[in-house]
Amino acid sequence: MKIERTVNILNKRARFEYEILDEYEAGIVLTGTEIKSLRSSKASISESFCEFTDDELYIINMQIDEYKLGTFYNHKARRARKLLLHKYELQKLKKKLKDVGNTIIPLKLYINDKGKAKLLIASARGKKLYDKREAIKDRENKVNLQRLLKKS
Repeated sequence: MKIERTVNILNKRARFEYEILDEYEAGIVLTGTEIKSLRSSKASISESFCEFTDDELYIINMQIDEYKLGTFYNHKARRARKLLLHKYELQKLKKKLKDVGNTIIPLKLYINDKGKAKLLIASARGKKLYDKREAIKDRENKVNLQRLLKKS
């Protein structure tokens, strides 16, 4: 089993499905087998979201596969994990959630230089269908422009 130095797990659909308002870097409370599994890139944040329970923020539905070499100490693959943020950041996020249509989504899960697992979260607003079509058109125009510039 290979353990990587840098782990980058992205939520690729997030920027397409949502309009990003603010980004925050949060720490995650993990158990021993979870961090080992995370270091071998066995995680997914594509279907996950964040929600408040009392005054604490949790990430729900994040998949971290069981550690192969773990024994009965192994963790559950999908469980609510507490996110660590400053109090003023939590208050800002709670205030943003009161607006209709806003949610908190994870963008990126990574391990920083100090070896700590971090989660880049964002307060976001869901895009309408016509916004998504516009994003696709912009992307296609950009690709075509690059193709034309490359030819000349």
